[in-house]
Amino acid sequence: VQLQASGGGSVKTGGSLIVSCVASGRTFSSYAMGWFRQAPGKEREFVAAISWSGGRTYADSVKGRFTISRDNAKNTVYLRMNSLKPEDTAVYYCARPSGPYDYRSDMVSGYAYWGQGTLVTVSS
Repeated sequence: VQLQASGGGSVKTGGSLIVSCVASGRTFSSYAMGWFRQAPGKEREFVAAISWSGGRTYADSVKGRFTISRDNAKNTVYLRMNSLKPEDTAVYYCARPSGPYDYRSDMVSGYAYWGQGTLVTVSS
């Protein structure tokens, strides 16, 4: 399984970005997908997850500002980020659990496959 994240960049406070993650394989629609982020000197933390059936979970810190979505025809999961803050600055990683129909976990240990990450920088 290969996950390729893209779309990061630099924005001002209050700006928006969409990051994307394309997954290899033909059974993408059967898997939950998650987004995590890691800021310099900090541990990797949960951002959002979407189940195979479309159910969504968000970290409290991004609820109401970020939206996770998926396009199964394109094997792609998206994270739309609005009202960005400097504290959102991090490398953003997409991830997939090992098994189909697994729950959309909010823990790093709930995912077996990780993309390479894409950097999002928010300046004040």
